[in-house]
Amino acid sequence: MRAILMQTLVATIVAATAIPKIEDDKSQRVFDKDLSNQEHFVESHHNPAYDHEAFLGEEAKTFEQLSPEESTRRLGLIVDKIDKDTDGFVTKEELRDWIRYTQQRYIRDDVDRQWKSHNEEDKEKITWEEYRKMIYGFLDEKDAESTDKDDKNYSYATMQKRERRRWSIADTDGDDALTKEEFTAFLHPEEREYMKDVVVLETIEDIDKDGDGKISLDEYIGDMYRAVQGEEVPDWVTNEQEQFSAHRDKDANGYLDTEEVKDWIIPADFDHAEAEARHLIYEADSDADQKLTKEEILEKYDIFVGSQATDFGEALTRHDEF
Repeated sequence: MRAILMQTLVATIVAATAIPKIEDDKSQRVFDKDLSNQEHFVESHHNPAYDHEAFLGEEAKTFEQLSPEESTRRLGLIVDKIDKDTDGFVTKEELRDWIRYTQQRYIRDDVDRQWKSHNEEDKEKITWEEYRKMIYGFLDEKDAESTDKDDKNYSYATMQKRERRRWSIADTDGDDALTKEEFTAFLHPEEREYMKDVVVLETIEDIDKDGDGKISLDEYIGDMYRAVQGEEVPDWVTNEQEQFSAHRDKDANGYLDTEEVKDWIIPADFDHAEAEARHLIYEADSDADQKLTKEEILEKYDIFVGSQATDFGEALTRHDEF
């Protein structure tokens, strides 16, 4: 289910002054990084709170401080920006273009912030050793070679190896130092074609619990759902089981291999901004004319402040928007 949100792919790197926080495997995955604790779907219905928390994080608290009147006013101003031809309607194309804009703005802002954090001298490149010392230098004084998987140092060392591999792939000129462009590929590998194989590899590593290099149905479902004894299996889990067998496991051998995982999480013919725009119009288009008025959008306020159209609510708190 979470793979539907590939457009929000983020691999935010921990601040230079902090020790990396060990979380479960899913929190380190590119397409799951910083996703909400909310369920994406609740009883088969889209849950706006999922999108809202997925991208806002701590910013959600700021948003919650706005009065309903002020947040509605700000959403109205954003609608005016989306309506490029100022005809009073937001079309699917205008909404799609706005979503793409917010996607790229988030990535640009994130890269700028991380680049400054790791490159205070504003050099043209950051070397791996400089980055490693900032993030994992504490391992030099500890037992980084621990083989106990319950040992935090083992997890940190594993994270370091993973980032080292991604760094090397992002380093297109092979000098073991990243330009800002290469650093963008390192932080957001889903945005670069030549990085997509490592996105797939990291996904398989996270979900493949028995280490056989492929994903079984049990591993696929287990990544999303933990069964509780005596609890009836939710409909969405049954649907995902059917999706696995009917669509994801193309050769019907009971496993997802590398190519099948790639088709799942990075489908070549799927435009996420287009899909999100379509979803929002479906939710808010009360007169079914395939376009939205400002009134229709404001009427569905909760959906839009939890969508990518408002940068998942963050746009409502940005001073430069108003």
